[in-house]
Amino acid sequence: MNPELSHFAARLRELIANPQSAIRNPQFAALARELFALQFQDNSAYRKICAARQLTPPQVDHWTQIPAVPAAAFKELELTSLAPAEHTAVFHSSGTTEQKPSRHFHNAESLAVYEASLWNWFAQNFYAGSACSLQPLELLVLTPPPEQTPHSSLVHMFETVRQQSGWAGDPASRAAFLGKLADDGAWTLDVNATLAALGNHPPSAIRHPPLILGTAFSFVHLLDLLAEKNLKFQLPAGSRVMETGGYKNRSRSLPKAELHALITERLGVPRENIICEYGMSELSSQAYDSEIHPRVFRFPPWARVQIISPETGREVAEGETGLIRVFDLANVFSVAAIQTEDLGVRRGDGFELVGRAHLAEPRGCSLLSA
Repeated sequence: MNPELSHFAARLRELIANPQSAIRNPQFAALARELFALQFQDNSAYRKICAARQLTPPQVDHWTQIPAVPAAAFKELELTSLAPAEHTAVFHSSGTTEQKPSRHFHNAESLAVYEASLWNWFAQNFYAGSACSLQPLELLVLTPPPEQTPHSSLVHMFETVRQQSGWAGDPASRAAFLGKLADDGAWTLDVNATLAALGNHPPSAIRHPPLILGTAFSFVHLLDLLAEKNLKFQLPAGSRVMETGGYKNRSRSLPKAELHALITERLGVPRENIICEYGMSELSSQAYDSEIHPRVFRFPPWARVQIISPETGREVAEGETGLIRVFDLANVFSVAAIQTEDLGVRRGDGFELVGRAHLAEPRGCSLLSA
């Protein structure tokens, strides 16, 4: 592995860990071009894509010119600067079982950057100004545990939150993964464990504000369970919810506003304490909305987002809709510039998530020119 990449990763971790490090535009631009040169040099699959588009490091004057790779390319190509022997972990995308998953390869260094990125931005969004203390005594996760889902970046994220925030080392705290795998590999809830974690009998036996983490479809499973049993809980003031992801045919689909209204109705968590996350297995950083700017997602200072017109390839104007493109410095050992298949509305330095674009998935040679 190139020691220059390791050095870049170490410097980036220092920047991420420093709360005073805003990584303003000039510094971000310099870091992005430096990382592009390193990835062009060491990531052979990415180098071929860049060469096919006739965009090499000397030809790039600004980070917005750095070639973005379609997220679908992670299904077809090994987009990594790590040698096969260094692949100690791999995250897969979470599509249906019939789909070929994306693969994002990691080693200890890349996981360290990933964990630093996710924890620092998570903490800023969930604890800054929150009624919750830094270590609430309840953490409820509506997914299977990490040992059952070793290729899920989301579950790895939740386990990192558990480790970093103190639940793992505090015998007085309680952290529970409440999901399990069905026989077909689908994620479901452990009904008995879930009801026991909530206290079985409303309003709730939980005495401290919990943080509940889960996918949109796992919250639907939970809400349907509570509706079936005619249960409504009133969780303590300061309780928070993080929901993420789509439904992927794993439950009935609900509009965001309806889902959040049901969470408030059944769990007693107010809308302003429900935060949404936007992330992908191909990225190492996540975006969140907030109670101050509901529905507008923002990435951390070490990432940038553009909303790109699929017709022109240029960034759209404020309030217009396009494809979400992310440049994530924390993707040190893979590819920093990712072209997603998600649609968003440009809102200042953030975006409002619209949904999936109906695009033909690029394959083979088409990945080089996408």
